[in-house]
Amino acid sequence: MKRLVTLTILLLSAILLQAQDTIQQPNWFQRVFLGQAVIVYDTVFIYPDSIDEEEECEDEEETSGSIGVPIDTLNTEDKFLKVILFDNGTWVYYDIPKPDLPDFISNDHWMTDQVHAYSDVNIKDLPEELPLILCDSLHGWHIPGEGRVVSTYKVRRGHKHQGVDLGVGFGNPIYAAFDGVVRAALPPRLTGGYGNVVVLRHANGLETYYGHLTKFIVEPDDLVKAGEVIGYCGSTGRSTGPHLHFETRYMGQSFDPERIFDFQEGALRDTVFTLKKHYFSIYSHEGQSDKESKAASGRVTYTVKKGDTLGSIAKKHGTTVSAICKLNGISEKKVLRIGQKLIVR
Repeated sequence: MKRLVTLTILLLSAILLQAQDTIQQPNWFQRVFLGQAVIVYDTVFIYPDSIDEEEECEDEEETSGSIGVPIDTLNTEDKFLKVILFDNGTWVYYDIPKPDLPDFISNDHWMTDQVHAYSDVNIKDLPEELPLILCDSLHGWHIPGEGRVVSTYKVRRGHKHQGVDLGVGFGNPIYAAFDGVVRAALPPRLTGGYGNVVVLRHANGLETYYGHLTKFIVEPDDLVKAGEVIGYCGSTGRSTGPHLHFETRYMGQSFDPERIFDFQEGALRDTVFTLKKHYFSIYSHEGQSDKESKAASGRVTYTVKKGDTLGSIAKKHGTTVSAICKLNGISEKKVLRIGQKLIVR
């Protein structure tokens, strides 16, 4: 009996000691299975219910108060008013500043139904020189077309080529060179050799011409910003292939556009341009010194008539055949055409 009681006491003691050890340290079953399961749960969040609701609310508040990133811009009926969309689902209106142009530029010789508006202005009445502001903090600039110069400002095949031809690819965009107002946007039947043409008038009195367009997308009296697309390159009018014919004029008188733009570098030569009267000569061009330009502007031309020869023309103007050939870049054996223009001195 005593032996039984003793065994019972020892057994109970062992159980109590095992229970105490279990509280202090998990047994092997708990360490291998139950403990590992707890680690997995805490690491990868198997059960979403475990996310603290308070933390979730804080995350929502942070997201709703975040600043959106612009992802797109939409046009409106007003080209100076855009809609900006943000990645957080919000949007805002954005006003594009309009060019600040004086009213007087559309009050003088404002003709929308013909290309040239200053046919009654005499070059003799223009000032000897005039400083023109091309761009400033309010007015920008843009190369009118992306392409190299394929024909310069010069006499070409006996005719005045009063602008530059830029080798812009067919259908490529044509841009407003400066802020301005559309004076004319005309189809080929009204423009002669220009084809589809746009004429812009600018705040400094300049006008820029954009010819041979496949189509234009502006109308007379439209306000345009520098760099705004006004049409697309084509080959309408008197043209042998797609290109942009670009002219710069003041009071109707043309001058070499390369005096303003360096088309090769795609740059504006200066923010202020001093326009001189002798620049209006078709023989005056960028790269000449002032002395050379003045001499070129004083050249006298002669239109070849039936029966004319180089000798007879030279004699009539008190010069020599070799001098005429040098001025015109021709040989003494050149066959003259009726209507051809020659520089005689």
